[in-house]
Amino acid sequence: MGSIKDKVAIIGMGCTKFGENWDKSASDMIVEAAYEAYEDAGIEPNDIEAAWLGTWKTYECGEPLAVALKMPYKAVTRVENLCASGSDALRNACYAVAAGAYDVVLAVGVEKLKDSGWSGLPDFAYMVPHYPGTGRMESLTAPGHFAMLATRYFDKYGLSPEEGKKILAKIAVKNHHNGVLNPKAHFQREITLDTALKSPIVAWPLGLYDCCGVSDGAAVAIVTRADMAKNFRHDPVYVKALQIATSPQEGLLDPEYDYAHVEETYRAGVAAYKEAGISNPRGEISIAEVHDCFSITELVIYEDLQFSPRGQAKEDVEAGFFELDGGLPVNTDGGLKCFGHPIGASGLRMMYEVYKQLQGKAGARQVKNPTLGLTHNLGGVPGLATVSVLIVGL
Repeated sequence: MGSIKDKVAIIGMGCTKFGENWDKSASDMIVEAAYEAYEDAGIEPNDIEAAWLGTWKTYECGEPLAVALKMPYKAVTRVENLCASGSDALRNACYAVAAGAYDVVLAVGVEKLKDSGWSGLPDFAYMVPHYPGTGRMESLTAPGHFAMLATRYFDKYGLSPEEGKKILAKIAVKNHHNGVLNPKAHFQREITLDTALKSPIVAWPLGLYDCCGVSDGAAVAIVTRADMAKNFRHDPVYVKALQIATSPQEGLLDPEYDYAHVEETYRAGVAAYKEAGISNPRGEISIAEVHDCFSITELVIYEDLQFSPRGQAKEDVEAGFFELDGGLPVNTDGGLKCFGHPIGASGLRMMYEVYKQLQGKAGARQVKNPTLGLTHNLGGVPGLATVSVLIVGL
């Protein structure tokens, strides 16, 4: 299998403030993020040759992007891949450039959820016709699924409920601290460990502060050939790996599944590390933005992406390894916990943070001398997921 490593580069990015953007349509947010990206890249709108739109529910085709950005007669493709939709839009844009079809393209992620009638991801009844054995999932919510991930993880690795909930609360406290430093985050408020531990239960053991919110937002990336990148800016960010892993057909029916990890995350990570030439993720990755839809998800991701040994992420959390001044800062912008999860936008929002960090432009949350950054999206639920892992660097 070939590799995309160092064949394409990101030369511009834009991102709206995420939140309850009642006064903005999805098109308004696309325009805002795109024009920030155009200015960042030093290009004009007409320089864009094609575009990919990642969205889950907001649009059913690519034409609204062409209308919003006034791109008549240019190729626009809608991409939908659950929570990995924005990341997959970027992946497709990068492949098109690497293939030589275009020189300068746009990847957009957007979702307008707050006034859509949706309160976030639905229950899983919509999956029933498509996956064997999912009839039992008709009324099972995302918090319910990930709560089971938490209880099974606690049991497998010998954590009492009190110990486990405290570790999860520490992750929430970390992400809220980082979100305070980010003016584009939806939630910008410090919380204490006690506040997190005493918050109302959503699906035991997950409380309010273990769950991400529902937001509106958009983010945009401009991609070009690696050999052209420095014609636009002196500090482009080069793509090292783009990988997506999906569930095996049996999904949740696999009797060997331990429900204490997400195999798709592990497999996507392994493939991305191979493509990027990374042998020691814990030591080589400088910064990671991961899919903390729930605090337990982030804890398990640490192990699935080989940042922590199996069953030992607890020790790394307690040691502050994933904090801003730790060995591998994770969710430096506040993560889904502070941005919420406008589904199609999240992957490109993650990349926006990594891009700014690698360029040394992350302000008060800037980490020291990063060289490689990773983004991770998890669409679906443990045992039935689509996962993207993208790696970029200088």
